[in-house]
Amino acid sequence: MTRLGYSLRFSGRRRPARERNCVVPTGKSRCGIPSQSDDEWVDRNGPRGTRLSHNFAVAPRGGDYSRAMTASQPPAIAEFTLKAVVVGIVLGIVFGAANVYLALKVGMTVSASIPAAVMAVAVFKLLRSRNTILEANLAQTIGSASTSLATGTVFTIPVLFMWGIAPPLWQIAILAFLGGVLGLAAMIPLRRLLIVREDATLPYPEGRACAEVLRATAGNASGSRWIFHGMLVGAAVKLLISLAFLMPGEAATLVFPSLLPQAELAIELSPSLLAVGFILGFRQSGVCVAGALISALVLTPLIAFFGSRLAVPVAPETTVLITDMDATAIWKTYVRYIGAGAVATAGILTVLRNLPSMVGAVRAVFVGVRGARGAEAVQDERTDRDLPGTFVIGAIAFVVLTAGFVPGIFAGDMPLEARLICAAGVAVFGILFVTVAARIVGIVGVSSQPTSGIALITLIGVASVFTAMGWNDASARAAVLTVGTIVAVAASKAGDISQDLKTGFLVGATPARQQFGQLIGAAFACWAVAGTVLLLGNNYVIGVDFKAPQATLMKTIIEGVLSGTLPWDLVLTGGGLSLGAILCGASGLAFSIGVYLGVASMAPLFIGGCVRALCDRARRGANDTDANPGVLAASGLVAGEGLAGILVASLVALGRVPKSAATVFEGQSGQWAVVATVLAICGFLYVAAKKG
Repeated sequence: MTRLGYSLRFSGRRRPARERNCVVPTGKSRCGIPSQSDDEWVDRNGPRGTRLSHNFAVAPRGGDYSRAMTASQPPAIAEFTLKAVVVGIVLGIVFGAANVYLALKVGMTVSASIPAAVMAVAVFKLLRSRNTILEANLAQTIGSASTSLATGTVFTIPVLFMWGIAPPLWQIAILAFLGGVLGLAAMIPLRRLLIVREDATLPYPEGRACAEVLRATAGNASGSRWIFHGMLVGAAVKLLISLAFLMPGEAATLVFPSLLPQAELAIELSPSLLAVGFILGFRQSGVCVAGALISALVLTPLIAFFGSRLAVPVAPETTVLITDMDATAIWKTYVRYIGAGAVATAGILTVLRNLPSMVGAVRAVFVGVRGARGAEAVQDERTDRDLPGTFVIGAIAFVVLTAGFVPGIFAGDMPLEARLICAAGVAVFGILFVTVAARIVGIVGVSSQPTSGIALITLIGVASVFTAMGWNDASARAAVLTVGTIVAVAASKAGDISQDLKTGFLVGATPARQQFGQLIGAAFACWAVAGTVLLLGNNYVIGVDFKAPQATLMKTIIEGVLSGTLPWDLVLTGGGLSLGAILCGASGLAFSIGVYLGVASMAPLFIGGCVRALCDRARRGANDTDANPGVLAASGLVAGEGLAGILVASLVALGRVPKSAATVFEGQSGQWAVVATVLAICGFLYVAAKKG
């Protein structure tokens, strides 16, 4: 491993640094202690005279900065400032709302760390405010806190709307906040072990990429304009569809109807889905569309073919014949359960496959706590300072006791005995899966974190206890669901803060300030997330206008376990499909999401992945990082469509615009308008990537 050393410069004369693996400032100071007025840094292993201005204490490009960034930096470097906090809060609200919209549409969220980092630097420059890389890092840490809250909330809470139990704003916000606090507090004892000591074995890919982006944009924020361009494009397309009603939101056609009954290919006009496919890349998006094609061109035609010869309904349907169903009805009645089984199997197998890491991660809790008292824990060193142990214990106790003893936190208005069982489920599953998530994301990244599998195991465990106690009514279902909300948010939060702490480790940030920043971000973002869920849930039909695939899956599992009516034959069929994809080396979860969502949602994902492949081929040999303007433009598309969708929902709620209306372009012209718009968005992403 390359070791970086830095030295002081005194009137042109070099002197060894007191710590070989540290960054020290220039300036005349006694005993190597920097003065607070120092404002430049000298790289001893870089080109002679290399200076890192504005206190951007980062390693040279291509260097190994994983160890060099851990030393203390002088107190003169600004980090936890008002402007960094305010910018982070605003970015958290923006990306939290956008991720709620995206997750309701397609069951996925995108990490906000990198776009938040780029936008923070751009905002600082726009305000003509001098800033440090640590301020930008703190702003992205606070801003990215909303992603985990959106993930856990949208995977569960929409089920309450499907059951006709619209929760109040405060309940959604508090559930999200409690999950965020639990995930943050339970992760703190693990920081030294996972982020510092296991630096060589746990890369934390998003955290490293964000550190690289911070360094790149700190010196030149020109690429950041593509985020704002993407936001404008994404918002414009959404407003043309849902506000101006210029064209339909989807194009569809039957495929060989005489040979493949009810086989349908479709594409949804969604800038955010094209952007997600671009971010995922060709292979991952290809796996997703493969599952969707199995659903549209294999499962649906097979069910239609054999069902057309039956004169009686086939379970779980009790009245309508299959021959009288169209492709949508067949999906809702049969293929949906196959997809649910595929997703559930993929999520559970992902957790089981990481079982050794889970066991090691649980041990790491105790190792991390002991390590905090050991000789390696130098609490006087700024870059190794966590929030105190009293906060960890107090925060976990606060979450569990508040959830158990305060009526109304868990949905369903259950008695104290049931609430205590729910609180115990939060404590056991929450702490367990926080340790699991914190380690898993260090290897596979946040995007591959099995949040749905974690939520499913939690729901099955708590629902089984409720069944044994004889609680299986609507209130029991709602209570079980909200246990899953807190645990899913906590696990997602642990993965999120782990990546942020890795970024901070690489750029010399203060862990305690990042942890407190995440707490601030969660305190504000929980209301934005809750408000967005409530706005969309009250004005649209969840499961129809928004498919909410993960939430629908949770609903299916809870109802099936508590009532004993789950169609296990269809569910296990989906499990077999998922297992086959995994044995072929594909991502079981990506394939299963495709089976579950269908081809309309996965087609734009795949097209976005194809554009990314073309861009990567054209840029072969270039430094292709997550700072690529194409990726930044794609992040902007996600944010822009999400914010425009929230604006439209607000106008619908106020009665200013209708939810739907006849489009200007209809029929064949409408189909071509959709195709032309998709191609235009692809061209925008290609141009953005080429500019990088």
